[in-house]
Amino acid sequence: MGILNVTPDSFFDGGRYRHEEAILIRAEQLLEEGAAIIDIGAASTRPGAKAVPVSEELSRLLPAIRAIRKHFPESIISADTFRATVAEQAVGEGADIINDVGGGTLDAGMFGMIGKLKVPYILMHIHGRPETMQENPLAGNAVETVSTFFREQLEALKADGTDNVLLDPGFGFGKSLEANYSLLAGLGKLTAFGHPLVAGLSRKSLINKVVGTKPEDALNGTTAANTIALMNGASILRVHDVKEAVEAVKVFAASRKNAG
Repeated sequence: MGILNVTPDSFFDGGRYRHEEAILIRAEQLLEEGAAIIDIGAASTRPGAKAVPVSEELSRLLPAIRAIRKHFPESIISADTFRATVAEQAVGEGADIINDVGGGTLDAGMFGMIGKLKVPYILMHIHGRPETMQENPLAGNAVETVSTFFREQLEALKADGTDNVLLDPGFGFGKSLEANYSLLAGLGKLTAFGHPLVAGLSRKSLINKVVGTKPEDALNGTTAANTIALMNGASILRVHDVKEAVEAVKVFAASRKNAG
């Protein structure tokens, strides 16, 4: 899953892809490097980010979806939004998947909307809200907390008629360093739900704090974290650097194939 942020303030690539030409160049690069999904985000959810108005999110997101759908009609597009109304319009413009960082907690109407839209839904765990999530982050071993959240939210989604769900433990979203690494080590336990796991580790602070890098220098640490995620059960890697992630997937697959 290749990341395409059409925001001015995302933690790594904010401001790079705000105009159609740049968006299409980035989308083409992601696809050529092997991305199976293009994940478009129009409202930054970095720690401390303030929520943008719905109208502003739509004004960024919808033109990007239209442009990519027009120029790359076979592409699979994911709309990264926690708002039900935005999800509805995104699918109307051609988005195939809704990627909700709130996991249904930031908009009470999201589950009902997904049940109506009948599209695949990425259910992510977040502790708090983006603007406050690092003020009192989840500490210690977070696997059981995230498991309980997934269990409850999956039941609610099923009640609304949705079972095409992918699970994302939400690395960096309101978790301490220890909690993030407990989730990375314990991903295998989350496979018990029987839903594909999405790992979004790319260039995040949980890598930088351990390695001593900044986001722009964190590619090698990201590849290491992605490989661990694959080994522990992740099905999809959400990344800024598709070429390197695809190589990690190929090496992992070859190792698994020949494991005896």
